[in-house]
Amino acid sequence: MLLRTENLTKDYDSFRALDALDLTLGPGEVFGLLGPNGSGKTTALRLIMGFLRPTAGAAWVDGHHCWDDGVAARRRVAYLPGELRLYENMTGRQLIRFLCELRGQKVWPDLADLARRFDIDLDRPIAHLSSGMKRKVALLQVLVPHAALLIMDEPTNTLDPSMRDELLDQVARARDRGQAVLFSSHVLSEVERVCDRVGILQRGRLVHLQRMADLREGRLIHARFHGPPPALPSLDGLHERQRQDGAVTLEYTGPLAALLEWLARQPLADLRLEPLGLASIYHRYHGAVA
Repeated sequence: MLLRTENLTKDYDSFRALDALDLTLGPGEVFGLLGPNGSGKTTALRLIMGFLRPTAGAAWVDGHHCWDDGVAARRRVAYLPGELRLYENMTGRQLIRFLCELRGQKVWPDLADLARRFDIDLDRPIAHLSSGMKRKVALLQVLVPHAALLIMDEPTNTLDPSMRDELLDQVARARDRGQAVLFSSHVLSEVERVCDRVGILQRGRLVHLQRMADLREGRLIHARFHGPPPALPSLDGLHERQRQDGAVTLEYTGPLAALLEWLARQPLADLRLEPLGLASIYHRYHGAVA
């Protein structure tokens, strides 16, 4: 495994910001940490980067302990923090080259293509750039080195929709190259689009781990009947979500034909099917959907 955490915990006096996080991430995998502000996402990433010392537990990157052997661990990582602090006396190109050399990695020739895709002039001093342009420079310094592990904290913040799409495309390309990507987000659509697995954090604890391939096979069924809704059949993967006024909303992850066969025998007034998505799972833990 490229990344491994065991019982990773961080306390601030009596407040537990992260509680016993167990996580693994292999090459060619995208993992999303999902949760609202204050759920522990940023704390987890900072512990993995070795910027914080854990209260208990540990994390390893490519076998290197993130605290005791932090320099070696960070050489294998390209990191985008949530709050940027760039060397503004440099140009974007100088900064990317400097950070690549600092990690012992080369600047790959796709830098020019990436700069074009993100519509940024790398030869302007960073001090002269807008906050959005600075964010793009920071994204390039994560993407260009082709590091084994990319760690991004809310990477799409301040990006317009087209640039957000471009970044998610680049994350998918990094996965296809065999890189691992770990990023935090509270935007469900981003996570659904690119992640192979998702972890939902609630008050510092990992409360749900989800393979997206399994979730994409699921369906949300909205059925309205002539008269009261009938009793549900005994089908594995079928769960009732809501029932009122002659209508029922169901979650289903089993073979669709079996459910449709049952529905065809019922006095249906209306039927609508849609992908299950992360919203229903997120809603279980955090109420309002992000």
